[in-house]
Amino acid sequence: MPDSLIHGSTTTSAVLLATTPACRLLSGDGTLLDRLGDQLAALPVRDVQVVSPGGGLGADLRGVAEFARAAGGALAVLPADLVAHTEALATVLEHPARDTCALVSHDAAAAPMRPPVRIEGGKVVAAGSSFHLVPEANGTFRGVLQAGEADLASLADVAEQLAELADAGKLGPVTPVEAVDLLLVGLVRSGVPVRAAGIGRLHADRVTGQNAADAAVIRLAEVDEAQVKLDASVKEDDGFFATFFVSSWTRHLIKPLVRLKVTPNAVTGISVALALLAAVWFSAGTQGGRLTGAVLLYLSFALDCLDGQLARYTRTFSPLGAWADGMGDRLKEYAVYVGLAAGFGGSGIWYLAVAAMVLQVVRHALDYTYAGAAADAVRVGAAWGRPARSLLETRDARASAPGVLGLAQRLERDTVARWLKKIIVLPIGERMALIAITAAGWNARVTFLALLGWGGVAALYQLSGRIARSAR
Repeated sequence: MPDSLIHGSTTTSAVLLATTPACRLLSGDGTLLDRLGDQLAALPVRDVQVVSPGGGLGADLRGVAEFARAAGGALAVLPADLVAHTEALATVLEHPARDTCALVSHDAAAAPMRPPVRIEGGKVVAAGSSFHLVPEANGTFRGVLQAGEADLASLADVAEQLAELADAGKLGPVTPVEAVDLLLVGLVRSGVPVRAAGIGRLHADRVTGQNAADAAVIRLAEVDEAQVKLDASVKEDDGFFATFFVSSWTRHLIKPLVRLKVTPNAVTGISVALALLAAVWFSAGTQGGRLTGAVLLYLSFALDCLDGQLARYTRTFSPLGAWADGMGDRLKEYAVYVGLAAGFGGSGIWYLAVAAMVLQVVRHALDYTYAGAAADAVRVGAAWGRPARSLLETRDARASAPGVLGLAQRLERDTVARWLKKIIVLPIGERMALIAITAAGWNARVTFLALLGWGGVAALYQLSGRIARSAR
């Protein structure tokens, strides 16, 4: 029977599966179940329901289905025998998107309590259990699964289907221990996009005995959660210039800004102001003006990175902030084009400036229209765009990406090739660096020609990648 433990005011609920003997193991002054309940109390969770043992795997899954149909927001499902850092749980439960996601490790060493998964493009595309096998696994699932509000019906349907299969004995050796693992398998195979929430250096381990539980708690103390949270605020997949020439020092400004209660939107505003000042200095047309503008543009981009880092650290994302950041980037870049052209003088330079601006508009359109089309396909075309896979197939039949896309994914595994790929696409960091260096060292004509040449190659690379993904 469910017991209500926590009440709050947010829109996330949680189901604790206290269906294994391990959840009653001792931890501090209580049990593992108590410990996990205390951790959830410190996170933005509206209420926690506990599923007690008694009816077997089928009954446990039907309990999850019942809660999913009654939930009014995102619903997290966790096994009560989980020993995890609070920050690891927060990676899922505090994310403002409240989306469907799973806590995973990129350590591919699977074990009975660490089922294998395959992760591609930040999504879990294949998940396993003792019955379901995963070819080319590159990660493991760590027990925390959340269904976003839009996917609650899918979670309920999957849980009920799995319950029927379990009661009929069609899932082979699976036991109640694997309830949450099976739910992840079901969501992935039904075509629901599941974000892979990486655990990084944090720990989240399910345990089966007192010695294992004690060892797991000791391992938690060996990790500095505060430092891991700070490191996680810096994007792992950022561009080369942003990673090595900006984030290497802006990360040290995050905690002071938090103490000063500076908001990410305020940092965005300062970034825009610095870029506009850079445009003014560029418009002077002198060597000193271009050099000053280059420095101001670099600082503007640094703050552009810092606002995102601050937002991730404080988990204060908002639609307004995302819109302001995106619009600010466009405003800053195009204002700098105008300043450079005005400082150089002559009608010919304006043609180059307009051409560079049009090229960037086209490149942004390639990105955003593709992202919108992919989101629409997931929302309204999942039934035909990503066919459901049977829960009775022991081996996940999804093949690795062929052709150009497969080559790109193989290159991702090579460090040098991965960084070259990031540089080729001319992300905003590389563009700001290109503008600053060419403007300070040469003139606006060189800047625009460099943007057109490199940007044209990047556009062709983007277009071929979008076509390959769409064909897949």
